Amino acid sequence: MSLTSALTVRLDGRFARELSELTLPWQAEEAPEPTLLVLNEPLAAELGLDPASLRSPEGVRFLVGNRVPEGATPVAQAYAGHQFGGYSPRLGDGRALLLGELTDPDGRVHDLHLKGSGRTPFARGGDGLAAVGPMLREYVVSEAMHALDIPTTRSLAVVATGRPVRRDTVLPGAVLARVASSHLRVGSFQYARASADVDVLRRLADHAIARHHPEAAAAEDPYRALLDAVVGVQARLVARWMLVGFVHGVMNTDNMTISGETIDYGPCAFLDAYDPATVFSSIDDGGRYAFGNQPVVAEWNLARLAEALLPLLHDEEERAIEIAVASLGTFRSRYADAWSAGMRVKLGLPDGLVEDVTGPLVTELLALLQQGRVDHTSFFRALGASARGDTEPARGLFLDLAGFDSWAERWRALGPDADAMDRVNPVYIPRNHLVEEALDAATAGDLTPLHLLLDAVTRPFDERPGLGRYAAPAPEGFGTSYQTFCGT
Repeated sequence: MSLTSALTVRLDGRFARELSELTLPWQAEEAPEPTLLVLNEPLAAELGLDPASLRSPEGVRFLVGNRVPEGATPVAQAYAGHQFGGYSPRLGDGRALLLGELTDPDGRVHDLHLKGSGRTPFARGGDGLAAVGPMLREYVVSEAMHALDIPTTRSLAVVATGRPVRRDTVLPGAVLARVASSHLRVGSFQYARASADVDVLRRLADHAIARHHPEAAAAEDPYRALLDAVVGVQARLVARWMLVGFVHGVMNTDNMTISGETIDYGPCAFLDAYDPATVFSSIDDGGRYAFGNQPVVAEWNLARLAEALLPLLHDEEERAIEIAVASLGTFRSRYADAWSAGMRVKLGLPDGLVEDVTGPLVTELLALLQQGRVDHTSFFRALGASARGDTEPARGLFLDLAGFDSWAERWRALGPDADAMDRVNPVYIPRNHLVEEALDAATAGDLTPLHLLLDAVTRPFDERPGLGRYAAPAPEGFGTSYQTFCGT
């Protein structure tokens, strides 16, 4: 595709057109010296965009929103949200823009969205900018999540703007171009409900059904079916997070999608030592979004979605509440089913085992992992070797050798499938110390560590020679005080 065709590809403004009450037309700030840092060429090709065109000066300006295709209507989206449990009625895209919806060659619709593109009226005193490090963090982690087969927004490019950004120090600025099924959030529905205009809420729900859950349109009660669908996709999503040791860090309701994709990689990180109480985010003083709390928080967030949908569920509020409670009541069983099924595969256990066998086995294992502060990713990958008869890689991670030996004997008696385990237990994840190393180097102008890390984590299950450091646990003492930051 030529540069001209790449830049004139139609970006539809359906969301802005259908839900103008939830948008504010806006333009990205001019980037004084845009320089492409990293481009996701496979994703560009999937979207029908030509990577060579995107690398050109005009293409780079397109990626920061300074060359908007004809007919596109960039908007900042409005939404509300509970942030650490406290309700904010007006949040919105304070430093982001929806450039529009892009239809790929297979007919699938994607949002093309910018992050760090400058202040909007939703900025609430912020500068609307982003630094190179946090934008590259989102690129690395979101692409790793995609490779792990976890639903996620994806990163198309990170472009340095040539504009300094002041945080604790002065840092180089950047814009992230990302792609999502949409950016509809629980907070979008909270904002619509607060408008007291049921027509806006209904149009938003209809838009969400058409975009993400079209099967709900044919249901006897489409809005109950929408709520059921979102409960289901979120239960499965969070179960997948838990199975790989992912800590989102800021599970506010404005960071929970209707599509079931992971969104807004701010203070995110992966577990080193297994511990449900793990908190990385510097702003999560109370541990609200600790690793082990994520399923409970997801359920709480979905309750806020149900509250927003009440006027659509039934004309009588009492009956609407009954419908909402019934739908929310399925979350725990859906989550438990997804997590239990995933854990059985991680342990290589055959289908058909009863919960009375697998439940106690898993519970005892997690207690051993927590007690010994065992590296989560290393253990599950090493366990595949144990299934093949080499027990030492996994056994050597424990202090309580007798406890592990007793557990492993019962586990091996069930006939675990090592090949199946290797297909779901990654060798490589974005280990926190390696992410920090890559981001520090990139901020200083050296992108080599970033590309080496990306090469490892975007093929996470394929053990390769020469990549041993990308599979190794963090250096001793690294995780005891490690903190991550939102970057705003």
